Amino acid sequence: MTDASPAQDRPSYEQARDELAAIVVALEGGGQTLEQALTLWERGEVLAGICQSWLDNARERLESARAAQAEPTETTDGT
Repeated sequence: MTDASPAQDRPSYEQARDELAAIVVALEGGGQTLEQALTLWERGEVLAGICQSWLDNARERLESARAAQAEPTETTDGT
């Protein structure tokens, strides 16, 4: 039996974005100890990286799709 890959454990873009937004609200509201605030900040950095990864991947997929549409198609008679 193999362990789950990190990609399988990665939250969706929407999950990461929502958790990140909740962290921002919590940090802006204050009330945490310094250690709690640092822990939230560190988690926020991880979530921001996850969101950026999803967005980068989406951009690459869109660029690939556009490039595929822009390529001339070859006809069946070779012209």
